[in-house]
Parts: sequence; C-alpha cells; structure tokens
Amino acid sequence: MQPFAIDTPRGPRRIGPGCPVFVVAELSGNHNGDLARAEALVDAAIDAGADAIKLQTYTADTMTIDCDSEHFRVELNEAWAGHTLYSLYQLASTPWDWQPRLKARAEARGVPLFSSPFDASAVDFLEGMAVPLYKVASFELGDLELLRKIGSTHKPVIISRGMATAEEIALALETLRGAGAPAIVLLHCVSAYPAAPEEMNLRTIPDLAQRFGVLSGLSDHTLGTSVAVASVALGACVIEKHFTLRRADGDPDASFSLEPAELAQLVEQVREVSAALGQPSYEPGAKERQARAYRRSLFVVEDIQAGELLTPRNVRVIRPGHGLAPAYLSAVLGQRATVALRRGTPLRREHVSGLS
Repeated sequence: MQPFAIDTPRGPRRIGPGCPVFVVAELSGNHNGDLARAEALVDAAIDAGADAIKLQTYTADTMTIDCDSEHFRVELNEAWAGHTLYSLYQLASTPWDWQPRLKARAEARGVPLFSSPFDASAVDFLEGMAVPLYKVASFELGDLELLRKIGSTHKPVIISRGMATAEEIALALETLRGAGAPAIVLLHCVSAYPAAPEEMNLRTIPDLAQRFGVLSGLSDHTLGTSVAVASVALGACVIEKHFTLRRADGDPDASFSLEPAELAQLVEQVREVSAALGQPSYEPGAKERQARAYRRSLFVVEDIQAGELLTPRNVRVIRPGHGLAPAYLSAVLGQRATVALRRGTPLRREHVSGLS
C-alpha cells in the first residue's frame, strides 16, 4: 500500500507507510451548540498538535424522523439515555453555516479540516467547501448510495469499520473504488461509547491492511491514550480521537473524548513510538558503536615476558573492549607471547604466536 497526499494549507501532506501518523481530532457534537466553543475546540486541538480537524455534517432530518416510538430511543450509553435519535441529532449536529468558518479558522493556522457527510446533500455542501478528503462513519458503511456519492468526488476517503463484517467491508471498499475514490484508509473501530481495551482486538489493524489491500488505522473510543499509542506499533497510519475542552462540561461525546492536555500527550507519544519503530536492524547504532568500547575483551592482567606461555593467570576476559573478542580466549590460552606485554595491555592478534 502506497502513501497518498492530501492538500493542506502548508502544502501536500502524505499519509501512509514512512509518513508521520495522521492524528485527527474529531469535534463531533462537543461544541454544545455554541459557535465560540466550536472555535475554541479548533484552536485547542491545533495547539495540542492535531494534524487535522474533523466535523460531522448532517441535520436531524437527514439522519432520521422525529418519532418517539421504542425503535427510535437511544440506549447506547448513559450520556444519551432519554433521547430519541432525532433529539440526539438535534443536540449534537454542527450547524452547516458554522462549518466554512471553522474550516477557515483551521486553515489559517495551517491545518486541514474535513468532515463525515451523512447524506448526498452533505457531500454537495462539503464539495462547496472544498474539503481535501472525506470520512465515512462506521454506521454509514453499508449506505452504498452515500459511498458512491463520496467516491465520485475523486478524493481520498477514510472509513471506519465498526460493527461491519468482512463481507460488508469488502463491498464498501469495492463501491468506493468503483465510484472513483483514489485512496482509502480503513480504520479499525469498536462502536461502543466508550469502548473497553479488552474489546479492541488491535491486531485487526495489520489484518485489515493485508486482507483488503488498504492503508489501515484506528478510530478509538477507549478512554485515555494507551490504546491509540499501541496502534502505531501495529501499523496504524491514521488515528482518530474525539476531542472536548472539558469532559465535566457534559458534551454529547464527552465521556469518551480527550481533553487538550491528553490530546497533546497522545500526539507526543505517537511521535515517540513512530520514531522508535524504525526498520529491522542488526547493526550497532552510532551510540552503540561508542558503547562497544566498554564490552569485555582479552587483556593482559600480569606482566608477560616474550615467549612466555599465555594462561588464565595472565590473560583474562575483562572490560573494556579494546582487545581481542572473548571468543578468542580458548585459541589464545596455551600459546606464547611474541613480545613482552605489560599488565593492562589489550591483547591483540600480533601478540600471540600461532594465532591465525
């Protein structure tokens, strides 16, 4: 799977193997209906080091109908209890007239903003905003008409696979590619709010890449940062986390969102882990080459006359590492010194008769 590039205010940003992990701050409904708070969320996410800001583009009417029958009541977590789907989406939706303003605010600081559209009208709206890529939410993975619409923009797509079977994922990817999507990142996702670490099965991340021939990553609803950081070691090239200013403020998604200091910690840890992964190597690094001088080697530990026999009494394996390697000890013992050697001399090949 080859990296791809998106347009950003700072120039092309490559995503994929060999590139910095793309850390996305998902604002969702955590603005609490306040534009100033939404703007503060954008600023705080950028200050914390996020690579991109993500919104969700829908209205309650594009998502569902206003109905309070049992089929429409939300029971996924405590924060949403008591809501119907319609009332929850009314609460959590980001007004469309805010979105160009938030995009301009992010781009003024060099950071791209994109969104998850939830119907064709949202795609058209986001095309008018000239977003650089799209996100498909896990609940929309099976909406093939929406996928065709998104693919037809010929922009890269990030798609979450929460709840989806392998067959459903394959059909979604086939649909996006067939419609024209030039690059796809498939995010492992557990659609629980919050998700528990033991539910995550992070080894799915490399399996997604191998099985479906895509770049892979993680949309993470667990609490904290450890699961997301671990995903980097398994090949995640994109990490998405929900973001809030303060969980105590009771935003719709606050219970599984990071606060600014936590997002900053996540970004720092992701960069550290990425740097630590490197490439398979069995050659000592620069600092290790310096340290090799303090390994054990063969040293003269008593004065030796020329022609004297080398024995365990006058030759030992000790630190530092300036003499012959310890593996030569058996070959050296029983041989004779070619020259006089003072105590503390590193034993070398030319000091030993008969040593080939």
